[in-house]
Amino acid sequence: MRFKRTLVAALVSFSALAGTGAAAAGAAVSDEQIAVTTPPTGSAAWKADTSLGRPLPDPATATPAEVAAFFATLTRSQQQRLARTYPLVVGNLDGAPVALRYRANRTAMQDELEQLDPRDARAVELHKLLQPGRQILAFDPRSRGLVVEVYGDLAAAQRIGVVVPGSDMDLAHFDKAVLAAQNLRTEAAAVSPGTPTAVIAWADYVTPVGLGADAATARLATAAAPRLQRLMAGLHETTRPDAATALLCHSYGSVVCGMAAPSLPAGAHGPTDLVVLGSPGMDVDSAADLGPGIRLWATARNHSDWIGNVPYLEIGGLGHGADPTTSGFGSHVISSAGASGHNGYFDEGTASLRNYADILLGHYHDVTCANATTSCMDGV
Repeated sequence: MRFKRTLVAALVSFSALAGTGAAAAGAAVSDEQIAVTTPPTGSAAWKADTSLGRPLPDPATATPAEVAAFFATLTRSQQQRLARTYPLVVGNLDGAPVALRYRANRTAMQDELEQLDPRDARAVELHKLLQPGRQILAFDPRSRGLVVEVYGDLAAAQRIGVVVPGSDMDLAHFDKAVLAAQNLRTEAAAVSPGTPTAVIAWADYVTPVGLGADAATARLATAAAPRLQRLMAGLHETTRPDAATALLCHSYGSVVCGMAAPSLPAGAHGPTDLVVLGSPGMDVDSAADLGPGIRLWATARNHSDWIGNVPYLEIGGLGHGADPTTSGFGSHVISSAGASGHNGYFDEGTASLRNYADILLGHYHDVTCANATTSCMDGV
């Protein structure tokens, strides 16, 4: 079975690489990745802690609502003691106070840094994350390193964007997710300076490496979906009750979003906006399969995006199904004029970035459709 998966993935990779040349060929070979699905390091000691005279919420089973309710009963000193003692647990606990998680993750990153050779590549990346002003909402050193960072004030934001990246994302490549999040927030501020926004770079799952077997199946996305669902449920507990949240899902990240969508919490202002870009498919047959709480926007592929050469099909768990940019899929197809390549949709000056900002802000009728002869605003 593993041979079959690898063979079919290789065929998919070949199809994609046919239009991209030798430069991309080196990225096609990859090792199978192991998903992170267990609670963070320190969880066993956390569960055994009776210092408060009652059980602490189980990181594996407690809902973000239960976590938020628990922390609401604690004094400031009790919260800070838990964060100091169990930084990886508190720092990754959706529903815990946001500022407390920032402090806990700073401690966790400093602890990790102390175990590394200063010349180690991971140490270099941790030094970046520990710079003053950075707001790390989650950090887990396992696998290739999982990170979530916030730009803006989550407590004050009226509109929140969550950027879900695709393959090859980890601690060493987190700057790419950061740039997308920063560009989106900057664009939104330029469009509507008076609207408080926050954008989250969410690299909290183990992604495929290259274009091998992992990229051709939904295995890693299936493991990632509950993590994204918990993030969204946690935001529901710890941000403004009227804050609206939009998901922006790139490449393999659109598979993660497709898996997570049916169980996402209801949006404060109607359906949750879900934007896909450079998508290989979402492992669903149509937008209707994402559930009634989702409004799907699909970014038209630019001509130099190699993802268009990947077959849009699913056979025995291989491939990610229908193309969300096709007319029969049921998405609102938006323009990407000015964008180039698979990673260029968040670039400054592109129609796609402006569209993402308008969707984040709820300025739907300012969105530029992909096809001037048809409207992408039907039903909005």
